[in-house]
Amino acid sequence: MNKNKSKILALKYRPSTFKELIGQEVISETISNAIKMNKTPNAYLLTGIRGVGKTTTARLIAKALNCFKNFEKDEKCGEKETCHCREIENSNHIDVLEMDAASKTGIDDVRELIENSKYNPTSAKYKIFIIDEVHMLSKQAFNGLLKTLEEPPEKLKFILATTEVRKIPITVLSRCQRFDLKRVSLIAISKHLKEICTIEKGNVTEQALNIISRASEGSVRDAVSLLDRTLIHQSLKPDQAIDAKEVRDMLGLVDKSKLINLLGFVFKGDQKNTLKIFKEIFDDGLDGKLFLNDILEIIYLLSRRINLGPIDKDLFLSENEVELIELNSKNLNTKDLALFWQLTIKTIEDLRTVSSEQSALEMYLIQLMHIKDIEDTDTIEDLNMKSISEQPVSKKKIEEKNIEQNLVNPVKQQLKSVEQIKVFKEKSEKKNNEVASNFEIKSFTDLIFMAGKEKDAELKFDLERNVKLIKFENGKIDINFNEKLNKNFIKKLSQSLLKWTNKRWIITLSKEDGGKTFMEEKKDEKKRLLENEKNTNLYKEISSIFPDADLTDVKEEND
Repeated sequence: MNKNKSKILALKYRPSTFKELIGQEVISETISNAIKMNKTPNAYLLTGIRGVGKTTTARLIAKALNCFKNFEKDEKCGEKETCHCREIENSNHIDVLEMDAASKTGIDDVRELIENSKYNPTSAKYKIFIIDEVHMLSKQAFNGLLKTLEEPPEKLKFILATTEVRKIPITVLSRCQRFDLKRVSLIAISKHLKEICTIEKGNVTEQALNIISRASEGSVRDAVSLLDRTLIHQSLKPDQAIDAKEVRDMLGLVDKSKLINLLGFVFKGDQKNTLKIFKEIFDDGLDGKLFLNDILEIIYLLSRRINLGPIDKDLFLSENEVELIELNSKNLNTKDLALFWQLTIKTIEDLRTVSSEQSALEMYLIQLMHIKDIEDTDTIEDLNMKSISEQPVSKKKIEEKNIEQNLVNPVKQQLKSVEQIKVFKEKSEKKNNEVASNFEIKSFTDLIFMAGKEKDAELKFDLERNVKLIKFENGKIDINFNEKLNKNFIKKLSQSLLKWTNKRWIITLSKEDGGKTFMEEKKDEKKRLLENEKNTNLYKEISSIFPDADLTDVKEEND
């Protein structure tokens, strides 16, 4: 690995064996075992994000298939002059053709490839076609490749690589053995970078390497390329170690502690300090998109702390950052963080159209402060389930506030625009007026009938079986209830009455005994009718003729 010092690190430290391919151990073992058992497929398909080793794995497969070593005995390649491995590594082997599908997309290019496939390999055991970014081929090119992929000549293997597997036709996918190369973990990347630093004698702090690992987003190539930039920068100061601050400045990143403090002032509604810290960050050469992505990461960490507990075992957070996360998560809830997340994503999209990045980000921070100030209204179901040992309490004011919030102030729901709210109100009022004109609720029976007509089975069930009526007036209902009542009953009844009558009703809960429920009264009425009928001459006459008969129901003639 120390040879060719002029090479960039991404090429210099490219894996030459399956064991050196970090983060893809399962795939490496599967492919190696298949070669040992001589059960290799006609075509491989390698997928994954950039920089995880697709092209490298393709070359390793080509080397493994054509190398003189005995895989069954785990022999090492001698790299003699007659061995093909060195030529394959340098991409100049006559029997291993690498084709870039991004530049050769047409049917003519594939037709030429198919013509070449008819000839046996010149010196190697297998002729191998490596097609990179295969999803860029045209539909006609894919169709032309199908038959050869399914039944290639005995000495031919295809290795396809792509970052966008969904763009490949299913007919091609079904003819390949697919391997998904996963993102490499931050721990594995960090370890790999430390090994390279040791070999290259680079003086880079562990925290700086962790920042590079995070910035790579699971791509080994990106991480090694960033390390290359860092070591070049460090070569100008051979006696000084590259620390986290210099890496952040180089990558245009912001100190996470400073960002957490910034959000802390946002959560407190301190606009003066918020804009002051933001100006300091912006003057340091802030990149808007990276800034907002860092904010998203902090929002995620705060949400994780609230919902999953302490995060002090996180490898890539310093003790100071963990303490700041703990401190700022105390007065937050998941609803607020979900809103912050949505608004941050929306601002990333807005940066494409807004000319002044600074103005857009300042307005974003101000919006965050005002969203945090919007408090949730106490829900009526929470108040409904409280003890009712005191005197009957009117909930008119609470109901009005709750309904008004649902109809007029949905900022806490999805940050709807003014026009959306206006249309929503107009539709709601129109629908309420239409329902109110069709029916008027004058009694408790009418209310139950309306619930059934509107097919609200849950509300109808509670009205009939779990509510005891004390008093019913136009616009006011006094009730008692049992422990089986749905906790959303009061809220649902208030909203339904507003919708059906186009006016707000006062619903009062009382400890006063309201007698029996509607269903209990109905059963008593039925029992009374049965007793009356059993005392009639007709029933006695029928009983004398049919002594085993019994009267079970009574119906009116018009039923």
